[in-house]
Amino acid sequence: MKKLKMQSPDLGQGGIAKLRELFPECVTEGRDEATGELRLAVDFDLLRQLLSGELVEGPQERYRIDWPGKRAAMVAANMPTANTLRPVRDESVDFDSTRNLFIEGDNLEALKLLQETYLGKVKMIYIDPPYNTGKDFIYSDRFAQRNADYQRDSGQADEAGNPLVANTESNGRFHSDWLSMLYPRLRLARNLLREDGVIFISIDDNEAANLKRLCDEVFGAGNFIANIVWSRKRGKDNSAKFFSRNHEHLIVYSRSIADAQLSRLNMPEETRKAYKNPDNDHRGDYRLLGVWSRGSQGGSIYAFQSKTGEFFSERKWLVGKKTMQILDKENKLKFNGDKVYRKLFITEYKGDIPETIWLDSSNAANAADEIKALLGTQVFDTVKPLPYLSKMIKCGLEKMTSF
Repeated sequence: MKKLKMQSPDLGQGGIAKLRELFPECVTEGRDEATGELRLAVDFDLLRQLLSGELVEGPQERYRIDWPGKRAAMVAANMPTANTLRPVRDESVDFDSTRNLFIEGDNLEALKLLQETYLGKVKMIYIDPPYNTGKDFIYSDRFAQRNADYQRDSGQADEAGNPLVANTESNGRFHSDWLSMLYPRLRLARNLLREDGVIFISIDDNEAANLKRLCDEVFGAGNFIANIVWSRKRGKDNSAKFFSRNHEHLIVYSRSIADAQLSRLNMPEETRKAYKNPDNDHRGDYRLLGVWSRGSQGGSIYAFQSKTGEFFSERKWLVGKKTMQILDKENKLKFNGDKVYRKLFITEYKGDIPETIWLDSSNAANAADEIKALLGTQVFDTVKPLPYLSKMIKCGLEKMTSF
């Protein structure tokens, strides 16, 4: 027998849901003054403006990201902690000599405890926060709850687990809660970064836009480096309603864009095969690169004559005339009819510049097996593939050591 819901419908929230169909930009989130809980709310100033043909006076406009609970999140970032780190020697390996540190506990408190020792000393930070999809954990500063527990404790479900609100996905997972959780952690993480330090943050489409705006505020919009798109799975989900989502995002920011340093990657094997030495040049293997401009490529326009007499009428080149003369003087040019090539020696190779689409970093399906093979157990419920993490670390930390 189906249980009756022992609560009348929330007509106010129902009305807001209908209003959102007509004016979605006017529906936001607000905190209930009586209960302190987040609820859907109407921005009446914006609604009045949308319904008016004239300018309606209201709060001063400004460009910023704002949400209910932001000031409390600021306080949370600044509030000192009385907690301490307790060493666990029995579970440690080479405790007195190791250069590695593993901290188990609330990450907000841990970040505060690291401020004194590691302030401004960290080269790279990687975080993998909850994606706020309605299927992951709901985080507070002290505990984590699964979706069913959160709905019950927040009054959205009764003891039998029956939802008390019509649209639990949109009402049970507020952007504001997620922003309030992440804001103080990003603030404290920024404090730990060196001037040349960088932070990598995994996220999916659900909160990617909010994360970008939040990081613009915490790190400064000018310190944005990249939004990397990672191909997280192979194959296609034909059961998807519109598109099969195969990607996630990796947002990258710097502490100071002027000082930021990212390493290039090692040369791909296919690229290495292009380096040869058919004329036994004493400088070693090289590859040929055309120096004339093609299509819409930019460049410098001039006529050029080599030291051995080859003449090329005025055209657009990819390098300036002075650079061309230096290449010619150093015997780094090769001629083939009306084409001019430069020798790029492998000793001149500065590394493979990372791209913003990662198709070669394994996939989520392999991640659990990779962790089990390394540690003997999965350890975490959700993990990222080792090649994905390795590539990230190479970009953020490692120097290119080989070709």
